[in-house]
Amino acid sequence: MKSLEELAKIRERMQSKVVLREGTNTTRIVVGMATCGIAAGARPVLNALVEEVANRNLNDHVAVTQTGCIGMCRYEPIVEVFENDKERVTYVKVTPEMAREIVEKHIVGGKPVVEYTIGAVDAK
Repeated sequence: MKSLEELAKIRERMQSKVVLREGTNTTRIVVGMATCGIAAGARPVLNALVEEVANRNLNDHVAVTQTGCIGMCRYEPIVEVFENDKERVTYVKVTPEMAREIVEKHIVGGKPVVEYTIGAVDAK
């Protein structure tokens, strides 16, 4: 059993992650977390995105959220990026390393990582 102090620290740490997931910010990063996504490894991808957004202090304008089935199970884990006034970008077969790169290059740098998108995967 954890002490009350330990539980309070865990609660505080987890609440900061929940705030990232629930924000109504200008950029939304959505991870497919249905059974198919979770089985394909979406949970570590979601965690990597939440951590990277927090580490880069982007939580004032970037929200990381989750959704159910996106409908393309063979491409899981799927990450979609929604930005104001821009077309949605859908990343497929995402790993935690790819997720960190997506934050670095797309969210911070402003350039989608084209080779990770559904269009690039379908072209192969």
